[in-house]
Amino acid sequence: MTTCKDPITILMADDDDDDYVLTKKALKESKLLNTLIRVKDGEELIDYLLARGVYEGQDVARPGVILLDLNMPRMDGREALKVIKSEPTLSNIPVVVFTTSKAEEDVYRSYQLGGNSFITKPVTFENLITVMKTLGLYWFEIVELPHATEYAQK
Repeated sequence: MTTCKDPITILMADDDDDDYVLTKKALKESKLLNTLIRVKDGEELIDYLLARGVYEGQDVARPGVILLDLNMPRMDGREALKVIKSEPTLSNIPVVVFTTSKAEEDVYRSYQLGGNSFITKPVTFENLITVMKTLGLYWFEIVELPHATEYAQK
């Protein structure tokens, strides 16, 4: 495995337009150069990751990290997490559950399903910036992630 310190793609699965816009702004304020791609529900997330449906035949960027909301239409985050972690070609992509929920059951279930982290979305923009800086420091500077081509070969 090689160290991947280049900017990586963050895939955000969240149906809330405001949360997406604020997260994008917070990433910019945090000076993270990562690309943020958004899907609006669990079905679109899985379609994106498996390059099927509207993504079939497209050259989609393999995410280095997925930010996953739990409460989305069609397929919620819990079900999407279950699919991601059961699919051999996807299971090694880190999934950060990023949700408004503070329920202990959601925390427990997210880890049980293979989530790598659980973060409750901050209420203020300033705290969101802090979370994005910390997320960036941890996932993009401290942790070693395999390159996207190494993901695909496993």
